[in-house]
Amino acid sequence: MGKVYIVGAGPGDVDLITVKGMRCIQQADVILYDRLINKELLTYAKPGADLIYCGKLPNYHAMIQETINHFLVKYAKQGKIVTRLKGGDPFVFGRGAEEAEVLADNGIPFEVVPGITAGIAAPAYAGIPVTHRDLSSSFAIVTGHMRAGKSDSIHWESLAVGIDTLAIYMGVGNLPYICEQLTKHGRPESTPVALVHWGTTEAQYTITGTLSTIVEIARESEIKNPSMIIVGEVVKLREKIQWFEQTGLNQNSIKEVSAY
Repeated sequence: MGKVYIVGAGPGDVDLITVKGMRCIQQADVILYDRLINKELLTYAKPGADLIYCGKLPNYHAMIQETINHFLVKYAKQGKIVTRLKGGDPFVFGRGAEEAEVLADNGIPFEVVPGITAGIAAPAYAGIPVTHRDLSSSFAIVTGHMRAGKSDSIHWESLAVGIDTLAIYMGVGNLPYICEQLTKHGRPESTPVALVHWGTTEAQYTITGTLSTIVEIARESEIKNPSMIIVGEVVKLREKIQWFEQTGLNQNSIKEVSAY
């Protein structure tokens, strides 16, 4: 019997993977990897390792989840070391728990290796702390992508008035709805909002606005996923402490749109 490592690859910057995560890549006989990982990480795989792409695009899956589950079990039963490499953290909207359940059901040994999630890293690279002693004592991670055919189960009324900072994943397509729900349930329209596109990578750029203006700003900038949406007063700190884009550390492109 082999073993499966469910590994978080971090938010994009190749240097942000954990030491243990890198060891799992280097020792694996098989690596099943997702779309949003930094492909440079695959160069650390040992010679002869099988690299299997499992990426998903909106409305298109290169490999359905059931097939991924099948491969994890299949290769582990062949006695191989399998690394399941996921962007960010495998237990934060990464289906890592679903895959762990399948492995447990089949008696496959496995370990979970946490990764740095984009909900914290992307705003940090944009100069936005998710907590701050004066501005934010609570922080919530929220999905912005609802499953097709499923009703909205998010408790917007609680998020709107009960949480200081919201980090919303993969929600650009639903941005008008998100802003509508937050303001409808009591969040002031003047609340600052940031969208961080391809956070922590050379392609990172950030737009900022408010709940009342960000939809139009996003439309004009043509920003798309993958982007993190950050809602809260902490967004204002970007003007003072942004460091990654401001210093040109992201050499590819800097695109700044701001309208508080």
